[in-house]
Amino acid sequence: MGNWFVTAKRADFQKIAQEFGISPVLARVIRNRDVCGEEEIRRYLHGGMADLYDPWLLKGMDQAVAVIRKAIEGKKKIRVIGDYDIDGVCAACILVRSFRSLGGDVDTAIPHRIRDGYGLNDHLIEQARKDQIDLIVTCDNGIAAASQIELAKSLGIQVVVTDHHEVPFTADASGGERVYHLPPADAVIDPKQPGDTYPFSGICGAVVAYKLAQALGTAAELLDALLEPAAFATVGDVMELKDENRILVKEGLKRMRRTSYPGLRALIDVNELKKEKLDVYHIGFVLGPCINASGRLESATLSLQLWMEDDYSRAVPMAAELKKLNDSRKEMTEAGVEQAVRLLEGSGPAKKNAEKLSSDRGDKVLILYLPDCHESIAGIIAGRIREKYHKPTIVLTDGEEGVKGSGRSIEGYDMFAELSVCKDLFDKFGGHKMAAGLSLSCENVGEMRRRLNENCGLTEEDFIPKVHIDVAMPLSYVTEEFIEELELLAPFGTGNTKPVFAQKDVLLQSAQIFRKKRSVAKFDAADQEGRRFKLTYFGDVEGLESFLSDKYGADAGRLFSGGPAGVPLTITYYPSINEYRGKREVEFVITNYC
Repeated sequence: MGNWFVTAKRADFQKIAQEFGISPVLARVIRNRDVCGEEEIRRYLHGGMADLYDPWLLKGMDQAVAVIRKAIEGKKKIRVIGDYDIDGVCAACILVRSFRSLGGDVDTAIPHRIRDGYGLNDHLIEQARKDQIDLIVTCDNGIAAASQIELAKSLGIQVVVTDHHEVPFTADASGGERVYHLPPADAVIDPKQPGDTYPFSGICGAVVAYKLAQALGTAAELLDALLEPAAFATVGDVMELKDENRILVKEGLKRMRRTSYPGLRALIDVNELKKEKLDVYHIGFVLGPCINASGRLESATLSLQLWMEDDYSRAVPMAAELKKLNDSRKEMTEAGVEQAVRLLEGSGPAKKNAEKLSSDRGDKVLILYLPDCHESIAGIIAGRIREKYHKPTIVLTDGEEGVKGSGRSIEGYDMFAELSVCKDLFDKFGGHKMAAGLSLSCENVGEMRRRLNENCGLTEEDFIPKVHIDVAMPLSYVTEEFIEELELLAPFGTGNTKPVFAQKDVLLQSAQIFRKKRSVAKFDAADQEGRRFKLTYFGDVEGLESFLSDKYGADAGRLFSGGPAGVPLTITYYPSINEYRGKREVEFVITNYC
């Protein structure tokens, strides 16, 4: 069940509570998020649009604005080149709408995942020359495209790079000082570039594009609307909901709940969601995957068209097609995950070379070769395997030349930095600490596996999931008023997770299991004083049953056959209010148990 820790960061919680009109429990949770000092706490609890950072603080912004304004004023042809994921699509939408509002002659190009690969390539540059493009503006890509930008410049095309990815670097043999390599563009905006002093570097490509739109003087009414794709991309690209990102998403969600985009409204409708209750979860797990699906399985052009569409009736069939593609993607993903698990566990048939090139469970960094896997879902499968085994994972599949792969990492393992150490093996690679993409020849896979594992400094302790408890708090403390107070901490997501509360030895009285896949269990429970509570568990119900049976035997059997049992279970939980047929009651979602 992982290692459990109660976070014990110190502060005067009573003073914070009195100063901001919150409970001491909430003050403790905020401190656990490393939010310290009066101004930071105010910004965390009540930050708004006025608290966003000045776009001119981004290095390279003045050069980029000058180049783009001159191109617009000179009636030059501008092409925005994005990427085939949520961030690239939303960033392209922001830039195109902004440039057009300022009188720019602008079109777009989105790379095809299989035909073009990630970001700029020679084909896109040559096509721009044929189309007599004067200026290329990248978004969510370009920082690693030095040779392609050199080609564009040699053809007389100006280039402005807007990106948020890590800047390529080389290090000496000892792994010491890094030398960073910026592309030879007319302007580069990337908060991660050397010498950039922007206060928060964790923004996504769409937010960089939003900042550029601000600096260009885009009208306030349009900027207000552009906050929607900027916030959508922040969630969809799994940026940490800290600092400026948290404000952007909070404000963006307010606008998405009354969205001005017919395409987003259509996507919400075809997924049968209520837009007024739209939250981070819906973007991350329902709507976002639909936007990603077109770039994964076909062309991301459809997703961009949906964001650009101003007519609801035309947007609905686009949204329906994206949902259909995502449903297909989910089926393919499940099959790929099953195949990856079989490889690791050594069970079931494997394709030629799949076992030879793949890791066994003993590796610290898992390399899995799935030759028939659609390359667009390799990253999703890597993420699922990473979650199951809690190890850095790279999934490889056959490309047109050699193999392509996507990786997902764990806390404590900088995947981009580790790949950089053996970059001589790759035809192409890029990414950041927690995720990466790469391509290489099949002959180099074994050597990559060897080097990554030999260089890996992770210990067995790093592979045990850590459960950080905010407050050990009795269920009886929770009231409807406290649950409403917790909303001050929202939006929740990566970098600003829901608080984790814990109580020892809750007595489970009876249980019911719901859904065909036995994925939901509901419990009647009590504390030591006899107070009654409703608990819900989502996930591996069979695993929970096995755990209880191993520990309590016949008592656990009575629990699942109608009780009463009185089986003690120590849990972490999050409280919520369940409304059903006009009745409101407090219920507790079990997040971990032991």
